[in-house]
Amino acid sequence: MKESLRLDRYVASVTDYSRSDAKKLIKSGDVAVDGKVLTDPSQAVAADAQLEIDGQFVRQAEHRYFMLHKPQDYVCANRDRRFATVMDLLDEDNLDRLIIAGRLDLDTTGLVLLTDNGQWAHQVMSPRTRCYKRYRVQLEDPVPESAIDRFAKGVFLEQEKRRTLPARMKLLGEREALLEICEGRFHQVKRMFASIGNTVVGLHREAIGKLELDSALGEGEYRSLTEYEVAVVLSGTLE
Repeated sequence: MKESLRLDRYVASVTDYSRSDAKKLIKSGDVAVDGKVLTDPSQAVAADAQLEIDGQFVRQAEHRYFMLHKPQDYVCANRDRRFATVMDLLDEDNLDRLIIAGRLDLDTTGLVLLTDNGQWAHQVMSPRTRCYKRYRVQLEDPVPESAIDRFAKGVFLEQEKRRTLPARMKLLGEREALLEICEGRFHQVKRMFASIGNTVVGLHREAIGKLELDSALGEGEYRSLTEYEVAVVLSGTLE
């Protein structure tokens, strides 16, 4: 069964018109769907219906997908009163429609994905899909080998009643590690290391699923994902 939505919402989703402006257009008889003029903004139409406004065909908008190399001191939010946001780094239209698929802390750098496809974003963020995110972590104190098994079994974070899901860790040196987690709890990486008495002093996300941060992107730069990259984030088959 095809997805359907209200006509005014559909018009707003594929144009730059607001919902209120879309309603006015519809009521004035300027909107046709599949060749038929419709004047009821609440009428349900197929999400892939052929739309005309004032006699001009409007092509169904395609979903947008971006990867961004987040710098420090930017918050992962659509707007914020105190700090600059990752949206300030994008030169795109309709920024309010973009969803941040996996947020990073203010002082954390690295890969951020943004999209207007809510279903795709949910799959990236949901622990159920086991979409692992890989972080390069700098620590204040040496990390014992025993922490690898502890994280693999899950640890209790302060003021939480359930263990973290299994995490994978590889030690790169006494005070450096690669950590892969498939959850996004509040300050999770920092709190995991705090649970074993250590402090994170540097944190950088290198990958989400099988998608690596493009090494050609400097801090603050972004680009669109290719169709292959959109699919491979969740496929687990990047070669």
